Amino acid sequence: MSTIKEVRTEIEQIDSEIMQLIHKRVGMAAKVLEAKKQEKININDPTQNNVVLDRAADAAIELNLDVSAVKEIYNILIRMNIERQQELRGEGNLP
Repeated sequence: MSTIKEVRTEIEQIDSEIMQLIHKRVGMAAKVLEAKKQEKININDPTQNNVVLDRAADAAIELNLDVSAVKEIYNILIRMNIERQQELRGEGNLP
C-alpha cells in the first residue's frame, strides 16, 4: 500500500508531464500561424476549434472522463493557442 506522500509524488510527476505537454502544444502556435498565413485562414478558426473539441469529447467518453470538464480544458488550450498566435503576429496583450 502506498503512503499519501508517495501518491502525491506520483501526482506531482504527472502534473509536470501535463505542463510539458501544454508547453509543447502552445509552442506549436508559430507553425500553426505560418500555415494559416499561407492558407489565408483566420487565427480563430471556429470550424477547427469544433473539430478539436469533438475529438476531445470522443476521447473523454472512451476514457470514462467527464466530457464537460474535458471540453472546458480544451477550450482553455484553444484560447491559449489563439492568444499565442495573436502575440506572435504583434497583437494581443501577453507579455
